[in-house]
Amino acid sequence: MTIRVLLADDQALLRSAFRVLVDSEPDMEVVGEAADGAQAAALARSERPDVVLMDIRMPGTDGLAATRAITADPELADVRIVMLTTFEIDEYVVESLRAGASGFLGKGAEPEELLGAIRIAHAGEALLSPAATKGLIATFLAQSAAAGPVGAGVDAERLAALTAREREVLVLVGGGLSNDEIAERLDVSPLTVKTHVNRTMSKLGARDRAQLVVTAYETGLVRPRGD
Repeated sequence: MTIRVLLADDQALLRSAFRVLVDSEPDMEVVGEAADGAQAAALARSERPDVVLMDIRMPGTDGLAATRAITADPELADVRIVMLTTFEIDEYVVESLRAGASGFLGKGAEPEELLGAIRIAHAGEALLSPAATKGLIATFLAQSAAAGPVGAGVDAERLAALTAREREVLVLVGGGLSNDEIAERLDVSPLTVKTHVNRTMSKLGARDRAQLVVTAYETGLVRPRGD
């Protein structure tokens, strides 16, 4: 199965480099290029890519607005978005994840990392490296004072619908653990963990694992700890 990729970045040279890299893989193909967020959203609707590599900072309609437009469209529910940032810690990263992005990657990543990110996002997993997760936690800390009480605005009824085991799994997902690591921690099979994760996503209305991480922190189930 070929992974259809859409490139969205205002730098033509960078898009060309990404195209060469992606098209060199036997299981991937670039189906479109966009120079701004508005073009990215339009191409997402016309080309129906599996994964969008989306630059956060673009002139006009930026990557965040484009991500919201794509994830708000029910017909594009299967489209996965990987945000590209100049720095791994970006002021818009948390908002991108809240908007439905599957994760983020620094533009300085190695080619293998970029290709791996596309495959991970396509598989429905969260693209959150340990360093990125640490940055995400730091951002939540920085926002906590202005955002009000932890969990404000979160649908408490949906959270209450989780079983004790699903809450436990949500906490571990929020801690950045993989399914295999969670399985080892809980002494169950990875398949069982995957089932719990899928049920938790369904109950919380999360598009993917990345949004579970956001929910875990927003609800206070997981709290940032200092080093």
